[in-house]
Amino acid sequence: MRRWQTTGVLLFCLLLAGVTACNPLGDGEKSTQQVVKVVRGDLTISVSGSGNIETSRDARLSFGSGGRIDKIYVEKGDEVSQGEVLAELDADALELAKTQAEVALIQAEVALTQAQLNQQTAQYNLKKTLDTKDTLELALLNAQIGLRNAEHHLDETRDIYTWPEIEVAQDDVDDAKAFLDYLLSFGPTQEQLDYAQARLDAAESTLDAMINSYDTEEVAIAKLQVEAAEMAESQAQKNLDELVEDVNIMELQLELAKASVEQARESVLLAQKSLNQAQKQLDEATITAPINGIVASISAEEGDIIPSPTMSPQPVIYLIDPTSMELIVEVDEIDVPEVKVGQEAIIELDALPDVKFNGIVTIIYPMPTEVGGVVLYDVKIELNVPEKSGIKAGMSASADIILAKRSNVMLVPDRAITEDSEGRTIVNVMVNEQIEERPVVIGVSDGFDTEIISGLREGEVVTETR
Repeated sequence: MRRWQTTGVLLFCLLLAGVTACNPLGDGEKSTQQVVKVVRGDLTISVSGSGNIETSRDARLSFGSGGRIDKIYVEKGDEVSQGEVLAELDADALELAKTQAEVALIQAEVALTQAQLNQQTAQYNLKKTLDTKDTLELALLNAQIGLRNAEHHLDETRDIYTWPEIEVAQDDVDDAKAFLDYLLSFGPTQEQLDYAQARLDAAESTLDAMINSYDTEEVAIAKLQVEAAEMAESQAQKNLDELVEDVNIMELQLELAKASVEQARESVLLAQKSLNQAQKQLDEATITAPINGIVASISAEEGDIIPSPTMSPQPVIYLIDPTSMELIVEVDEIDVPEVKVGQEAIIELDALPDVKFNGIVTIIYPMPTEVGGVVLYDVKIELNVPEKSGIKAGMSASADIILAKRSNVMLVPDRAITEDSEGRTIVNVMVNEQIEERPVVIGVSDGFDTEIISGLREGEVVTETR
């Protein structure tokens, strides 16, 4: 329902009454014109609705776990503060479960530390072994270099004792063979033949002696050095091959240690979750006040068995905040488009007729209800409730939602506003006892008076039709 209110003194000056004129509609009916002064005043436009006071902040509190109620520390009507303990379950079993979870977490953390130590040890051993591998590879390379040096030294030693003398001895053998062949071709005497044969035998003996007698002591030592170098190379290769196998084993051990660390870490996470769950169940065995408020009702007693909330949630304490109230009013569909969130509202209660309370529109519900063919929309208004105001939930109340307010503006009655033949908004002004049409710019209207923005001055006289 729309409600209008005009405040301020409207100095209606009745200058002429009982004046009759023809009705402009031409239906033969008579109308009465009066004159009034243009005055300044306050204009308020509002939409009204009614409903019942409700609490906007409340809490139906229940235990988060099942068990036997050990203590209820409050009574109905008690004032409580946020965080205050209101009730507790018997928590012996929950305390034990929490302690066991704490022990399990400590054990898991110790196992994780040991696994991490094993991983670090495996990494250290692998690093040392890889460092040793580098050393063995260097040793193999040195052994191979030593073998080549020994072989080269042997070759050089042999060369020193063979080539100069052997070449000369070989030439002597060749010459002796050629001389023998020459004698044979001419039929030599036995004495010549014996001489040539003896010469060849001597040359061949010398050559053979040179070929087979160069293995001197130095050459023998060079051969031994070659054999030692071959043995050193073989051993270095063997050591390196064995170390490669060790590296493979240590790499597998390191991977196993890493997997153990991950498994231990997962065990710690699982143990922490178990402890968190045990702590949560222990915390939920206590009801604490989430807000400052008053205990409105208690629906259980000490010693009662509370089922698990997963089976049947059971509220134990109902808490309300008496300083936070709201009013839901019904607004006609014609008026609701002008209602906006944040608009001011003035609330009056049937039980407290001498006090008015301020409120703010917070919600305009989108779905309507229909009552007796009238479409209505719910509008929620949050109240600013002072302490010891006397407001209680359930009280009947009405609200005026302020759509517009104007202060110290020029006002004329709505009946003074009309239109000329061109559709312009005009008023009839008395000037020197003559009526003069004057265009005006108007503002808001409360259904009785209209705001004049421009076109008139305060104190001027206009006519209105009644």
